[in-house]
Amino acid sequence: MKRRGEQEITRLFSVDGSSYIGVFASCTESLVLLPSHISNTLATKMERALAVKAVRTSIAGSSLVGCLAVGNTNGFIFSPYALDSELRKIREFLRAQGLRAKLSRLPAGEKMTAAGNIILANDTVALVHPQVSEKTVDLVAKTLGVRVYKGTIGGLKTVGMAAVATNKGILAHKNATREELEFLEESFELPVEIGSVNLGVPLIGAALLANTKGYAVGYETTGAELGRIEDALGF
Repeated sequence: MKRRGEQEITRLFSVDGSSYIGVFASCTESLVLLPSHISNTLATKMERALAVKAVRTSIAGSSLVGCLAVGNTNGFIFSPYALDSELRKIREFLRAQGLRAKLSRLPAGEKMTAAGNIILANDTVALVHPQVSEKTVDLVAKTLGVRVYKGTIGGLKTVGMAAVATNKGILAHKNATREELEFLEESFELPVEIGSVNLGVPLIGAALLANTKGYAVGYETTGAELGRIEDALGF
């Protein structure tokens, strides 16, 4: 029961009317990256839901921040088309908050440029699209400070959209195979559950932001789906 004077934390969100908030935003244990144009009110609610500070920015001139960026406590990886001014803004924010993190762009020769779509990561492990170059694998390992594996989830190579991983657990595409789930459990050394968001959509990463402190999810997500999120990620 909510105590007197305690405000309820909003968990259900939309960005530009879309419930696919993971396409527009990306979070870590330290911060959440949000599109430049969102309101102060929405930014504040996101900060409360995730218990971190927000940075409002574009990536490669686009509001699709969640598709084009991925990070953890140790660093961030961006589309190779991310602008110097965008990375400078993020560096300045990190410095102001007393945080240290590496910022890198995907290699210029990498065919797949949507970093948030092709990389699933927490603070110790990353799973990447099985066709990324070894140069990209090395970059992920060095920037994020993680062990890197290649694989699929639910048969999808865009693993960043197919699951969400925190330092407590993983929620994955509801059609993930037993072999994929076992590989995730062994690689990340965390419990893994399957689920959905936004009324049955299996693309978890497209609509869920989470860290060990809290989560935010698309407004169409049902009560049963919220329960699954909380069980899988330890809330």
